[in-house]
Amino acid sequence: MGSQKRIAKELAELVDSPPEGIKVELANEADLYDWKVYLNGPESSPFHNGTFLVKLKFPNEYPFKPPAVNFATKIYHPNVTNDDKGSMCLGMLRPDEWKPSSRVVAVLQFARQLLAEPMPDDAVEGRIAEQYKNDRARYEEVARDWTRRYANEKA
Repeated sequence: MGSQKRIAKELAELVDSPPEGIKVELANEADLYDWKVYLNGPESSPFHNGTFLVKLKFPNEYPFKPPAVNFATKIYHPNVTNDDKGSMCLGMLRPDEWKPSSRVVAVLQFARQLLAEPMPDDAVEGRIAEQYKNDRARYEEVARDWTRRYANEKA
């Protein structure tokens, strides 16, 4: 029951004073463990003007186990899988690096920061990471194109 209380508290904080570019709501009013998060692409990134739907699922063992964070909106990014799962490679979400004191707001802010500053050395999409490192202009062009095509749902 402790996890429910903690999740409810974090949800209330995020709804009452959302961080810049982040909007959170329950995916289903009856399920506190399933969130919909809308991330606005940061101004300094090729994702600017895009709104990305990110799904956050909490395990029953939260905060002792990390939430699962997946992009539901297709995104061209070295740290997000280019499949229908949209898995995000975030060090702080790895079970061995997760700390019970970690807060969802930090996870979401880090995820949004990753849009502005990808980490190609920690990539799940090697080809996109190579392009990011070696042909930044082309990477940004494709990322902007995908953002226009897929990330125009308004929160």
